[in-house]
Amino acid sequence: MSRTPAFTRLWLIRHAEVETPYQGVFGGTIDMNLSDRGRQQAVALANSLHRNRFDGLYASPMRRVQQTLAPLLTNGLPPPQILPELREVDFGVWTGLSWEQIETQFGVSVHGWLDQLERGVIPKAESVGALRARLEPCLRRILATHSGGQVAVFCHGGVIRMFLAMLLGWPLSRMSAFEIEYASVSQVRSSPTKTRLELLNFTPWRDLPP
Repeated sequence: MSRTPAFTRLWLIRHAEVETPYQGVFGGTIDMNLSDRGRQQAVALANSLHRNRFDGLYASPMRRVQQTLAPLLTNGLPPPQILPELREVDFGVWTGLSWEQIETQFGVSVHGWLDQLERGVIPKAESVGALRARLEPCLRRILATHSGGQVAVFCHGGVIRMFLAMLLGWPLSRMSAFEIEYASVSQVRSSPTKTRLELLNFTPWRDLPP
């Protein structure tokens, strides 16, 4: 009898809210810190996750991700594996610009930023091909290492959308239909032959005071 392929449950977790000057901005490769509210979100996130037993824990090296992860590590989890491949997308000349600045300077609606990235029209930005080339081996390695287990990956909105696109077999631009908010959790159940989206954009900090 053939064996049913083992499913790996993959938790994709975006960093919490960043400091005020970088909100509403294409931060990309800028290594900013969390805001005060972001630190509160990180604590709420850790409280919601601490009962889960993770077989693997991976994280981007960027400060906003490391600061989001820090409260969870106080609950006795082992240190995460820091993977440079999990850094955020490089937005080229859009880096550091607000949505309004991009619309004014480039005459494009940033609501279609994934389509712009996919078509390769953002000057000096990382191409979708290059993004996939650095993330796909990383994703496959994580899934293979923890086959049948449960893994958390702390990273960025662009990275999460690329992971979901690869796992679901969809173009990256289609991920614009999904919101990936600060300190959100999305979850997939994946095997070599099938992926099921189980949770999307869960925000455990939602009841925090404004």
